[in-house]
Amino acid sequence: MNRMLGALALVLSLVTVTCAAEPVSETYGVPLDKAWSVTQAVLKQLGWDIEKADREIGWITTDSRRFEGEDYGVYAKGTRHRLVIHLKAAGTDRTTLSVERTVFKRERILWMDNDEPIATTDQTVEKSLLAAIRKSL
Repeated sequence: MNRMLGALALVLSLVTVTCAAEPVSETYGVPLDKAWSVTQAVLKQLGWDIEKADREIGWITTDSRRFEGEDYGVYAKGTRHRLVIHLKAAGTDRTTLSVERTVFKRERILWMDNDEPIATTDQTVEKSLLAAIRKSL
């Protein structure tokens, strides 16, 4: 049973990775600590809720947001997206941020979500997040 769950998780992660565009990256002339705090503040300011954050690894995942469709609680149908931000020290006072966006169709019936990844090449969201972070530094 554990092997089947592990195999299913691997397949789902591979589908998500293959459907996502390449991450958008930018290096800033600030220490990692400052980049971390500014990134979290900018995400909150832009309305992105943080689902998970691990400072030691340098990884932030946002909750998914609806950008098309309807959501009535027990029923939803539409397109959603989620961001994963990786922060990595690139020297003593330099930090590289990479933003990767996953886009998927969601259909929810009676609290059961069915998500289907969508391939996208549009990187407007990722680039605008990096621009907002650059402006806030």
